Amino acid sequence: MRGEQVLYYGKKLLIFIISVWVLSLVTFYVSRLAPGDPLISYYGERVEKMSPEEREWAEEKMGLNEKISVQYARWIRQAFHGNFGISYKYKMDVLEVLKSRIGNTLVLGGIGFLVIFFGSLFLGVVCAWKEGGWTDRMICKVGTVISCVPEFWLALVLILVFSVSLRWLPSSGAYAVGRENNIMDRIVHMILPLTVIVTEHLWYYGYMIRNKMLDEIRAEYVLLAKAKGMKKSRIMLFHCMRNIMPAYLSIMAISVAHIMGGTYVVETVFSYPGIGTLAYESARYKDYNLLMVVSLLSGIIVIVCNMAAQIINERIDPRIRISRQPDMQEVREYE
Repeated sequence: MRGEQVLYYGKKLLIFIISVWVLSLVTFYVSRLAPGDPLISYYGERVEKMSPEEREWAEEKMGLNEKISVQYARWIRQAFHGNFGISYKYKMDVLEVLKSRIGNTLVLGGIGFLVIFFGSLFLGVVCAWKEGGWTDRMICKVGTVISCVPEFWLALVLILVFSVSLRWLPSSGAYAVGRENNIMDRIVHMILPLTVIVTEHLWYYGYMIRNKMLDEIRAEYVLLAKAKGMKKSRIMLFHCMRNIMPAYLSIMAISVAHIMGGTYVVETVFSYPGIGTLAYESARYKDYNLLMVVSLLSGIIVIVCNMAAQIINERIDPRIRISRQPDMQEVREYE
């Protein structure tokens, strides 16, 4: 059994390594083949006044005068030693730039994920409990409409209403100037971005929970429990919910990538200093080194979450776990 586990997790590790390598290769080549001049990001307007000799010297200094394959080999070699290069735009180590921004994204995205996780579960159970009632119909219709609204459009509407018209909430940034250590100021700046993230994803996953709960309610064991006089609340909370949790956990593990993408868009609209803003700036200004690190970090999160969803399903759901093992009893019967 232990040997099978080693083989199983070894395969997962191999898939992870290959996926990260392919991601780095594709990102490296696509970013360098895309139109644009990375020298502008590093030297600014001085590039227009450079002579051909000065431009050639600048490209050689930044390692841009070599073939893409040679550049990639050098980047991989340096990355294994923990050196991911200098950001062209910020003129500092890319890991330092990432370190200054990643906390904001983790807080915003993390709180959003927790609200979506428990909020979707609550909405799904309520809709299943009130199936066919006005509460169920209203939540489903409102959720369907809101889920179709693009995140950037909803963010702009909220800025127009609450920041421009009513002047209740700030429209951009993570904190006011000189108040980076003020927790209340950070919370106020987080209200609008967090509202967009939660609103765009809450109803979708809540609707999925509703459908799964209804499938469980119509199962034969629920009919038997009702026939024995068991209360509806006990059936739903202690039996139906327990049976849908493996599927829900795997869905929410996969949803991390979905929510993360939404967080990146929201950060860009609200000029929130996080990874999403860095991704936009690095792509816009051809900041190759920063773009590689942001893309790899985002890709690793997606890969890990997808693998975690599969492992959660196989560890928690006995039906999947049993299906992976050979049925030795049937083999003996054939013999």
